[in-house]
Amino acid sequence: MPRRAWHSVPADDLPDRLILFDGVCVLCSGWVSFVIRRDPAARYRFVAIQTPAGRRLAERFGIDPEMPESNAVIVERRAWFKLESALMVVRDFPGWGWTRIAYALPRAARDFLYDRIARNRYRLFGRHESCLVPTPDIARRFLTDDLVPERRA
Repeated sequence: MPRRAWHSVPADDLPDRLILFDGVCVLCSGWVSFVIRRDPAARYRFVAIQTPAGRRLAERFGIDPEMPESNAVIVERRAWFKLESALMVVRDFPGWGWTRIAYALPRAARDFLYDRIARNRYRLFGRHESCLVPTPDIARRFLTDDLVPERRA
């Protein structure tokens, strides 16, 4: 069932600074590359929604794994979604404090803008036939299936 409200939710059992992304989306893969270039300390890690671990996380957070309508980031033991997730990441990067201006927009407006891009991302930016394959030097930043816990009812 898709999520209706995209407010942050607790994620105590997940690694901090974990980014869940659409691995076949050119824009989303570009986002991952953007983060990697600006994170030389390698604090952020990644998991594609198309992997078993990514699919589990997507389902846990109410993201449709077949047609993801949001990415997510785990920061400060919470999962953040839509534009909020990107804002939580860039606040860690020097020179990106200006992005806080986005908070001047009400959440509904931020979500509306995010949704317009998300719904048209394949048409506007393209789609890979398969997930991003990281180079060996950054592969360690991509989570394997065993690092994302199974959720027990």
